[in-house]
Amino acid sequence: MTDDADVGAFVCSCADTCDIDLETARERVDGVSMAASSDLLCEGDTVRDVCSVVEDRDLEELILTCPAAAGQERLERIERETGATVHFVDQREGAGWVHDEPAATEKTARLVNAARAGLDVGSEPTPIGETVGRSVAVVGDAQLAAAMPESAEVSLIADGREFDDVSTDLSDVRFERGRVLDVSGSLGEIEVTLEARVTEDCIDCMDCVRVDPDDVVTRTPIDISPDASGGEWTDVCPTDAIDLEGVRRTVSFDQVVHPGGEDNTPGGTTGYHTDADLGTIAAVSDLLEPDRSSFLDLEMDVCASGDSGQEGCRACYDACPHDAVSKPAPHEVEFDLSACQNCGACTSSCPTGAVDLADRSNERIAREVEALVDEEPSGGLLDWSSTTAIDPQVVAFVCSERAETALSRYGQMAASGREDVSYPPILPVRVNCTDTVGQAHVLHALAAGADGVTIVGCGNDCAHSGPDPKAELVERLNAATTDLGLGERVRFLAPNSETSGEFAHSLSAFVEELTETPIPPGEHEASGTSLTAEDDLPAYGNRVWSLESIRTILEYVDPGRERIRGLENFGTMSVSDACGLTPTCANLCPTGAIRREDGEGTLEFSHERCVDCGLCETGCPESAITMETGLDIELLPEENGGDAWTTVHEAELFECRSCGAVVASVSTVEDLKAQLPDGQMDGVEGHMAEYCSDCKGDLAFKL
Repeated sequence: MTDDADVGAFVCSCADTCDIDLETARERVDGVSMAASSDLLCEGDTVRDVCSVVEDRDLEELILTCPAAAGQERLERIERETGATVHFVDQREGAGWVHDEPAATEKTARLVNAARAGLDVGSEPTPIGETVGRSVAVVGDAQLAAAMPESAEVSLIADGREFDDVSTDLSDVRFERGRVLDVSGSLGEIEVTLEARVTEDCIDCMDCVRVDPDDVVTRTPIDISPDASGGEWTDVCPTDAIDLEGVRRTVSFDQVVHPGGEDNTPGGTTGYHTDADLGTIAAVSDLLEPDRSSFLDLEMDVCASGDSGQEGCRACYDACPHDAVSKPAPHEVEFDLSACQNCGACTSSCPTGAVDLADRSNERIAREVEALVDEEPSGGLLDWSSTTAIDPQVVAFVCSERAETALSRYGQMAASGREDVSYPPILPVRVNCTDTVGQAHVLHALAAGADGVTIVGCGNDCAHSGPDPKAELVERLNAATTDLGLGERVRFLAPNSETSGEFAHSLSAFVEELTETPIPPGEHEASGTSLTAEDDLPAYGNRVWSLESIRTILEYVDPGRERIRGLENFGTMSVSDACGLTPTCANLCPTGAIRREDGEGTLEFSHERCVDCGLCETGCPESAITMETGLDIELLPEENGGDAWTTVHEAELFECRSCGAVVASVSTVEDLKAQLPDGQMDGVEGHMAEYCSDCKGDLAFKL
């Protein structure tokens, strides 16, 4: 945790172009050693003054309100000269240029406070450890091939093109003849299937080029068009390398750049690039970096993917839009950290907390939300208005890619006079992608006192997950909030960077529909745990964090239903009479939600611990278990005198004829005897089904 004495904050009005009351904003900043303000923070003399303040107070972290690239470049001088780390906050495009003064002022202070709160959650980058190979294939684009990083081993796949007369220096590029038929695989092993009319026996003697009758032969590399007609001219090759029927081969590369290529992976296969621009060159270069850090923190010992060949949870595998998660066996999942693109889809879907984002962790997001949702001052020095500046309080999880850019453009449109842009003062929380946002994040925002939650993303063309990535989540959560007695509180919005009208209208309509939440703002601070469950699941995993938030909400509402719809990661178990009380389900359960005490004929279930992975249901040898998704309030321990356990099946137990150990239920033993009438053996008293496994082995050995 960062000491308040180490942190300073500086608020700026960008030469008074922002409609912000600097004094009030400064006074509303919390958790810092000092807060100051300036009408032009990035001006040369002011930067020098800030450097002096940092050194005099021995500050280690600085929060500066400055979204302008030019201003940030000047302010980064503070880092170079003092060693303090600088964090920037947008008080301009996202506040002072699109809201009135009270709202912009209050929002600026809260954004600084959120940045300060985020500093308390540190993250240590974890090296990936594995290095992506350096072979890079570029399809059909000589200039792009020449522009690849020097560290790359570049091959240029001709794809039917002629490169003999290009002016680009290709001396360090290897040529591959053939036209692309198919591309498959993943980062580090992407296979390209090529078809050529010239085999690898070609020695580049140019005889076929010299006699080419119809200009169908390329010189660099030597290949022949599929439209070429046969004839005696093909006999000129001294090595018989011409094959007009076509020769196919498959070549493997670590990365492939295929401008215009098709990629069926929803968010794009990492290492397979289908654009031809500077961004592609940068992406190739990033993957070649030898000291890359992992985007993910993994705790695979709590993963609920399965056990002993039985498949359980596969949420991360199904959610990943980049093929960075694989299933080498039904009960296993593996993460390719090199292929991960930091979208957070796996983290928001994992019920146990086995995976979390390294930088924008769930705990960090929680601290920022709690700083944003606040009780405004009333009366005294800070009372600049008789009305509340930010009302209702709407937390907005904003995608850091297109959505954040669109909101920034809205501010620029307003400042330039291009559009009259104004929208309600949402409280933005930056997320890598809206895939990062799951039910736990939304429920926590509501437990913190937010009146509503918007997920602001790319809309129908998400860079990671494609069309309508959050439609199902919003529908589920509105069902849950309605059942909890809050009414609908969640909306997905997709700002168009070209015009603000539709976004402003949709947001305003959503805000107008909201009623004041019964949950007081500024009181809830999450611990990230389920409070009463004695389990080993990490804090801020989706199930434990969701349950903590629900318990907070239940303190202030009267639920309309006992069973809350729309919530994943909660399951209810029912068991039929086919249950033989074998320990299989209890042994398979990754969270300890099932138990059968030795010598007792009862099977017990903890709704609080269950993450609804389904492993018990798929692994039950009698197919006696049925799981139903959803939260049942009546099954929580606080509704049952503190007892987290519910008996789901009772039966009389059969004891081994030899040692007295429990074999199974009486009904199961009788069923086995009926199914195996030949279970009687000479010299053995009774049926073999009446003996435990150990005694059966002893009897078999003696016989």
